Amino acid sequence: MYYVVDTEKSFEQASTDLEIEVKNLGFGVLHIHDLGKTLRGKGIGFVEDCRIFEVCNPEQASKVLAIDMRLNMALPCRISVFTEKGSTKIGMIKPAQMLSALSNDPALMETANDVEDKAKQMIDKSK
Repeated sequence: MYYVVDTEKSFEQASTDLEIEVKNLGFGVLHIHDLGKTLRGKGIGFVEDCRIFEVCNPEQASKVLAIDMRLNMALPCRISVFTEKGSTKIGMIKPAQMLSALSNDPALMETANDVEDKAKQMIDKSK
């Protein structure tokens, strides 16, 4: 269900490299949630770092929504850069597995598999 890789890069470098690779593979970064910073800003003693990148390819998103508009609740795709016990990781919930739980439409699965392949490339090229 998850695709997570370890990287020797710092949290900051992995975040920068992921943003570059997202754009290189024809997707856009809609927003970056800095979860660690937000939690610490609320007075919570959260020690890890975590940035959640909302990424989207408009053509792929429109295909998904044309099949089932309710799937807007599963969009955009999210890729995270995070630390865990001193190591930096980059990962996501696999889009094909997530959407297969919501629909069994063959066209949707084809699109989800394409998006998943690109997202894995983004992660792998960022590590």
